[in-house]
Amino acid sequence: MPVIMPIKELRNTSEISDMAHKTQEPIFITKNGYSDLVVMSSELYDKFVKTNRIDQAIYESEKELEEGAVSIDLNEAFEKLNRKYYG
Repeated sequence: MPVIMPIKELRNTSEISDMAHKTQEPIFITKNGYSDLVVMSSELYDKFVKTNRIDQAIYESEKELEEGAVSIDLNEAFEKLNRKYYG
């Protein structure tokens, strides 16, 4: 369940930090009853960034295929990667 708190609670920075690390969930901060900020631990942020990079790579690959790129066999892809990184 998401954690939602008013912006005035940001005064309790140590408590918010502890909560962010304990729950490993984003904390949604509201201002005048509307969503304003999101606070999260740096570990959770790193996970979001990593997931976003993977999603972006998948999106770019799908776009290339839609634009006519030719796909290659999985074994051929592994062979190319092995030659590139292991000689």
